[in-house]
Order: sequence, then structure tokens, then C-alpha cells
Amino acid sequence: MGGDHGCAVVIAGVKQALAENKEISRIYLVGNKADIHAALPEGGFRDHRVKVIHASEVVEMDDKPIVALRKKKDSSMVRAAEMVAEGKADALVSLGNTGSLFATGTFKVGRIDGVDRGCIATVIPRQGNEFVLVDAGANVECKPFHLAQFAVMGNIYSRAVLKRKNPRVGVLSIGTEDSKGNELSLAAFQLCKSLDLNFIGNVEGHDLFKDHVDVVVCDGFVGNIVLKTAESLAVAMFSMLKRELMQNAKRQFGAMLAKDAFYAIRKRMDPEVYGGAPMLGFNGVVLKAHGSARDRAVASAIRVTAQTVKTQINQTIAREIAEANIKLAEAEKALAAKAAKA
Repeated sequence: MGGDHGCAVVIAGVKQALAENKEISRIYLVGNKADIHAALPEGGFRDHRVKVIHASEVVEMDDKPIVALRKKKDSSMVRAAEMVAEGKADALVSLGNTGSLFATGTFKVGRIDGVDRGCIATVIPRQGNEFVLVDAGANVECKPFHLAQFAVMGNIYSRAVLKRKNPRVGVLSIGTEDSKGNELSLAAFQLCKSLDLNFIGNVEGHDLFKDHVDVVVCDGFVGNIVLKTAESLAVAMFSMLKRELMQNAKRQFGAMLAKDAFYAIRKRMDPEVYGGAPMLGFNGVVLKAHGSARDRAVASAIRVTAQTVKTQINQTIAREIAEANIKLAEAEKALAAKAAKA
């Protein structure tokens, strides 16, 4: 119910996803029944795997997260989250308010035992493959311990969903030297060193789009800036390229010859292919699709979510976070003792 283009694009995306994936046993459309039925295509939508669950309220994009939870208890987002919490559904996909979805995941779905904070993992394409950015905007203020846990969860997602055998994990900083960074990144660096990760140390902004790092760790404030800068730069580059190629007939002819290459690059950078950003650390798969998503993006979101459920990623997170927490406690104690001596 929270998308920019109404129920119709969601229904069209669900129809496409069900046609592509026979393993999905059920999709619940949670929202206002009248609006959903009004948005159904002519002739209806006949698939026994689809069931409509009525919810009388909608979390709007300008609603504050906690207010939405407290005052809109019959919202589609809350009702869907409750279904996951009760084991009636394995996953939640939403096009709605990001902050409200994260709060709903935290307070309704609940965090995996041992996870101090959930995080948003965004898959960003680059030449050849992709990297995972964690956290991409959920936690503006973090402690080093949180970043270390983000590193563990991002590493698991990279392995399970993106099929990286031994993901390279780095902390985003202003230099690659061990001594570079602020208090948060310096302490997170030391904690990540203590974990069973392929930790490559600090990475800089210009490392992100090289084949140098697979999991980039930072707080949500920095991560969200990185994400939105990358998105806007991609749009600006395509716009400038198009304008330059249309300047004269010679360039237009060259563009025509290279159109397949341009199409391949555009397809590679298309956010609709990735569907959205998973929120890691919850007792159920939670995926945030873009508010402006069309049917193809909704179908991609469902595809990625179904793949994630099959990997049983939450069981892996629970196990590896428990192991990591023991090592992090020891590492934090060692760092405190070292600071006391200094």
C-alpha cells in the first residue's frame, strides 16, 4: 500500500513473480481490500497462491516511524510484519516508508538473538559484479560493536545470496592505512580484525567500484550518503552521455553502432534488477523495495526475497553472530585494557 504508484503495479509484479517462480507457495497481499480488488486487472487475478489480508490503515511516507507503529496498528506494514512474527509468512516485502519498515522489523518481527541492531544491506553494481554496503541508512549513530556485527551479517549475505566464496570485507574510511579514520572506524577496524572474516582493512571511496572489496562496512549516516551519491552520479553520467552523443550526426551514428553496449551498461545499472535492499538481523526476511518501483522491480524484489528465504540466512546469522559476539567481547576487553595503560 505504501508505493508511489498504487496497488496495480504491486499486483502486476506479484503476477509476474508467480509466473516465474513455481516454488512460491503463497503470497499475501496485505492492505485495504477495496483498493486491492479495485486494482485487480480486468477478469481478476486467478492464482490459488494469492490471498488478500485486509488492513484498514496505511503508513505514509511522511509518517514518523514510532508514530506509525503506535497510532497505525492496523496498517498494512504492521499486519504483514505480525504475520512474519507469528510464522504465517517467511518474509515481508514493502515499498513503503523505510524508517517505519525498519522500526516495524525491530519491534514486530524482532531481532535475531545476539544481534544488537539490524542493518540495511544494499547491493551496488560495479564492473564485473557487485558489492554489499552495510549499513545503508538504518543506523545514523553507531558503536564499533555495531559495525563489527554489520560486517558479519554483510559477509553472510555476500556468501549466501551473491555466492561469493570468501568475501573481502573492509571498513570505509578516509585512507587505507591502519591509523586513518575517526574514533568509530578505528575501533571498528580493530574489532573486525578479531573476527573470522577475510578482513582487508580500511577501504576508501575510490576502492568501491574496483574489484577490490565485496562488503563495505560503515554507519548508516555515511552509508546513505554513499548510496545516494552513487545513484545520482549514475543518472547524471547517463544524462551527460546522451546529451553529448546527440550533438551531431557523426556522434549519433557512433551511438547507433554502440547501442548494444550502452544497453548492456544501462541494464547492469538498473536498480529494478536488484529489487530492493534486504534488512538483515531480523527473525524473518525483510526487504525494502523502492517507493517508485514498477511491476518489474516488484517481481525482482519477490524473486530476491524468495532466494534469500531458501538460503536459510537467518539461521546462519544466528550461529555466526553468537560465535562473533564471544570474540568481540574478548577484543573489546583487550582494547579497554590497552587504553587504560595508555
